[in-house]
Amino acid sequence: MIRKLSSGEYRLYSRKTDPRTGKRRNLGTFKSRAAAEKHERAVQYFKRR
Repeated sequence: MIRKLSSGEYRLYSRKTDPRTGKRRNLGTFKSRAAAEKHERAVQYFKRR
């Protein structure tokens, strides 16, 4: 799940909420949406390994 920050950067969050905090886990901050989407695909790939 990608959200745009007020600084203009994009942050990748986990799809599920973290049971300890009740919030989504931050999986990285990126300058462009394309970079965030690319990393999201990499995360999904390694989750299935």
